[in-house]
Amino acid sequence: MTRVIHTGDTHIGYAQYHSPVRRQDFLDAFGAVIDDAIDGDVDAVVHAGDLFHDRRPELADLLGTISVLRRLDDAGIPFLAVVGNHESTRGGQWLDLFERLGLATRLDDEPTAIGDTAFYGLDHVPVSRRDDLDYAFADHDAEHAALVAHGLFEPFGYADWDTETVLSESTVDFDAMLLGDNHTPDVAQVEGTWVTYPGSTERASASEREGRGYNLVTFDADAADGDDCVAIRRRALDTRPFVFVEVELREGEGESRVRERVREYDLDDAVVLVTVTGDGDPVTPAAVEAFATDEGALIARVADRREVEQDAEVDVSFADPEDAVRERLDEMALSEAALDVDETVRAETVPDSNVRDAVKRSVEERIEDLDAFDRGEAAADDGDGGEPAAGNGDGDIDGSDEIGDGDGDKADTGDKSDTGDTDPSATDGQVSMEDYL
Repeated sequence: MTRVIHTGDTHIGYAQYHSPVRRQDFLDAFGAVIDDAIDGDVDAVVHAGDLFHDRRPELADLLGTISVLRRLDDAGIPFLAVVGNHESTRGGQWLDLFERLGLATRLDDEPTAIGDTAFYGLDHVPVSRRDDLDYAFADHDAEHAALVAHGLFEPFGYADWDTETVLSESTVDFDAMLLGDNHTPDVAQVEGTWVTYPGSTERASASEREGRGYNLVTFDADAADGDDCVAIRRRALDTRPFVFVEVELREGEGESRVRERVREYDLDDAVVLVTVTGDGDPVTPAAVEAFATDEGALIARVADRREVEQDAEVDVSFADPEDAVRERLDEMALSEAALDVDETVRAETVPDSNVRDAVKRSVEERIEDLDAFDRGEAAADDGDGGEPAAGNGDGDIDGSDEIGDGDGDKADTGDKSDTGDTDPSATDGQVSMEDYL
């Protein structure tokens, strides 16, 4: 018999609502899973991807994760994982670093035996590259087999990956698929194989109203259910409370009514999300949010869903993005060499995997011509020193922090050598894999 905790989508480092407290919440939730694993003396912890929220986690998040994994390692419990779309890089993966430290095992097409079960891994692979997959896995001599994968698989919501194809083309007969990417916990059977998501360990968006948790999965050939050798049980996590306040305003009602409804709830250290519908008078979100935090909420957000009548029609048009890029390049007054690099990066004829080499060749060819690196003259002086435009507003409760159940951020992943879509050598003030590997 083999008992494992199946978790995923921990999104460590996510400063939801730009809050450092929420950032810590995501790490704490992962720590709670590991504590349960140690207390329950499970055979392994299986993580189905998106350990981190970003491919460039901050140092504090890395150190915190290492500290948690060391607790698990000290207890003699293996940590098995795959790479998700949020954390993947073009070069080495953070999971590879943890593997070098002896704190994790990155699952792949070779079996990793835990008890009487062989575990395999499938990193996130973008839709455009899935036709190249052959689902060829090495043989095993264990009693059971499980595939750990990151993606949106059928028959669940937002699916773009055919589970039946994976199972029928795989060279291994899997008893279970332990999945990550969909933040909603669910379980189903496909062609006799159990397929399950544990959901995220912290609420990463306003749509994730149900409690957070993980799966406890048992593989047992002697199970009482006869041929069904896989048992999946849901375990809850004690995470920061979210308070959802729905306010439908009648004609003549306004901010005072919203405050009355908010006051009906226990707001202590909670994330409070207020949704206003109906008719009624205008409501100032900032005033309601300040009221909620004064009443004890950690964070408050107000979304007014009411339609606002416009006195005049709004004419919206979209500029050609290529024209906008060219105009901005003219304003930046780049050198000839820099313009060559820009052309190489944006050229459709250069595959993503070859961009870095092509840029290197372009710079090497011009290195002797120092004049090529002199800045040109701007086509027009914008007068503001190139200050970037203002950011977008909070159109939803979560604003720009919204993730959603099915993540739209699809980075190139799929194999250990090329799993991202961003050059890790770029410097943005955060730690990169090349600083460690």
